Amino acid sequence: MTATDHQFRPLILIPCYNPGGRIDITVRDAVAQADCPVWIVDDGSGPATRERLTALAAELETVRVLRHEQNRGKGAAVLTGLKAAREEGFTHALTMDADGQHPAAAIPDFLATSRQQPDALILGRPVFDDDAPALRVQGRKISNFWADLETLWAGIGDSLFGFRVYPVDALLAVMGQTRWMRRFDFDPEAAVRLAWRGLPLVNVDTPVRYFDAEEDGVSHFRYWRDNRLLIWMHLRLLAGFTARLPRLIAGRLRKRRVAG
Repeated sequence: MTATDHQFRPLILIPCYNPGGRIDITVRDAVAQADCPVWIVDDGSGPATRERLTALAAELETVRVLRHEQNRGKGAAVLTGLKAAREEGFTHALTMDADGQHPAAAIPDFLATSRQQPDALILGRPVFDDDAPALRVQGRKISNFWADLETLWAGIGDSLFGFRVYPVDALLAVMGQTRWMRRFDFDPEAAVRLAWRGLPLVNVDTPVRYFDAEEDGVSHFRYWRDNRLLIWMHLRLLAGFTARLPRLIAGRLRKRRVAG
């Protein structure tokens, strides 16, 4: 066992809320690709999803289900999984959505990259195909611009794409510093705050699919509600960015001197 292996014990973490039939495919594909446990955090789903998850956990020995009795939000579900993961000695969590948009086939490459750079945040950078909703593809560019500004272009390829490998301790540390990051604002705020913390950022191009209703596609994205949440998040982050600006500039200058 190498020194790197000593600091790398990953798991797959899938938060879900009434994801429909796609959850079966997502979990089975993750199990097939991952040489590590697959944990699902059920964020207050209804009886049909509970039955599906119970059946999957009974059938697949590497699958474990954690449960919220009421819906708390994606970030809260990830937080529950992270706390349980740290208690059991896991060091890294690969997060993926339950709706099949994230490619399980990319799991081995993401984990291999994280094993090689265990201190880094491994970020999926989405490659969209023709079925991606144009409004969402174009709209995310706004959030990406603000995330770049808030980190002085530290290298967050896509602030909203949730297919990532997080160092567990680092993510728990930043989530413990704020009462936010518990709902749809989780993915971009996690990336910005971990960049502020100084984690290396590694972007990996990743294909993404959107499924329609005929393909059991389920989306809980609500345009006005979730965009209001993102606007409030970026206002908060801009305030934090202003306070950190001297340190961010000093850190960037140090990196340039070292590189030079």
